[in-house]
Amino acid sequence: MSSRWTRRRFLSRAACSSAAAALAGPAGVCPSETSASLRGRFLTHVSVVRVNQIEVTPTRPIGQDESAQNGPERIRSRREAFAQGCPQGRMTWAISWLALHDTRDEFREARRLLASYHDRYGDEITFIPGGYFAPMYDTRENIRQTIHNALGRIGAMVGGNYRPECIVAGFMDAENQRLLAADEGIHVCQGQIWSQHGIDYGDGDGGICYPYYPSREHYLKPAQGPADFIDCVCLDGWTCDFLVARRDGFTGGFNSRLGVGPIETVGNLGKVAGRKEMMDTTAMHFDRGHALNSFAWVTAIWEVSIGHDDDLAYWLQAVRDRWPDTEVLTEGAFGLEWRAHTSSNASLNYRFDARGTGAPGSEKNLEFEWFMNREFRLALLRDWTRNSPWMAIDFTRYDLKVVEPRGLQRDWSLMNVLNQKGTRPQDRPLRLRQFSAGNQRRIYARYPELESRT
Repeated sequence: MSSRWTRRRFLSRAACSSAAAALAGPAGVCPSETSASLRGRFLTHVSVVRVNQIEVTPTRPIGQDESAQNGPERIRSRREAFAQGCPQGRMTWAISWLALHDTRDEFREARRLLASYHDRYGDEITFIPGGYFAPMYDTRENIRQTIHNALGRIGAMVGGNYRPECIVAGFMDAENQRLLAADEGIHVCQGQIWSQHGIDYGDGDGGICYPYYPSREHYLKPAQGPADFIDCVCLDGWTCDFLVARRDGFTGGFNSRLGVGPIETVGNLGKVAGRKEMMDTTAMHFDRGHALNSFAWVTAIWEVSIGHDDDLAYWLQAVRDRWPDTEVLTEGAFGLEWRAHTSSNASLNYRFDARGTGAPGSEKNLEFEWFMNREFRLALLRDWTRNSPWMAIDFTRYDLKVVEPRGLQRDWSLMNVLNQKGTRPQDRPLRLRQFSAGNQRRIYARYPELESRT
């Protein structure tokens, strides 16, 4: 399918078809590499309030008018569903530029409601610039000024010298993440959508799916040291099924964003199968992922306009029942918690492994392993039912020089040696012994146990 297809359009068609100073920690906190590792299970939920479907700049929306789906009654319904699923939890609300400035009574009431949720529940109220795709459609300087102005507006809206602890951005360039920390004092940015390519209005594959400090060279590159370090924790936007996420867009008729989001799961697969996939994807992190990494994190951004409030309540309750130690925090609180335990990327060593869930695109006979660290990310795949050899489907090096796009374009990916999406001639699965001698040394120096898989 065309790369211009969106998650919403795919769902519609499917329904029809089927009917040093730079290393300083948070204020008052001086983390060091000897700090105890972050432990536990964490879940963050973001709800977006907007006027138009995608507000790529303050004056340019694309997509459809959604003002009728973002009124006070929809906001109340969302907060009630969240409280039903997790009574003590705190969530993040991201409000768009137009929703911040709309003078209609329903949006005045919407803003009043959001401010009250901060006072009553401790929810975070923040800004979403560019409707997820700001760098693809606007200049860095315009984005910077928009963020600054919006933060001032939100502070006045909530009152009491309020300041959010993060920005929800979808995608955000490295320079604006640096300025967010340096100029605005905000050290968390939901700044990448992991594995996204060939879907919606922007592409950004090549990063790591758990928190990291971005490099000044590229928002998807973990900083390699003090010289390129940005003191802003970069967070993913959606937790996806790893096997489906290896797809490019809708290749093969599969939705590569399948995971914990309701559009791709319940909306496409139905309530029973969709909710199962939401929980199976969560389990990839909260079961085996937790055992491998000492902590686990699942996240999702749900627009108020899409509804699915009963699915949100179900998911949160099911998570609490199955993993009762789960902490449900705001985006900013989670990012700062990670930051308090981690002062640089030197110790990053995220690992994930699981078998397919059986959902469309997540084949039960396939098994994957992901390795993500400061120097590179590596993905291995095999058919475990046949005991087939492990094949590398992704090897992205972060030690190489990289430059972000300077103009406006949709693709902000970081791809070099081998990429999981298979969009370039060189992106074909390889045995580890088929890599160059230098790349084999890099891999085995980090993970010597992989030498037996050559």
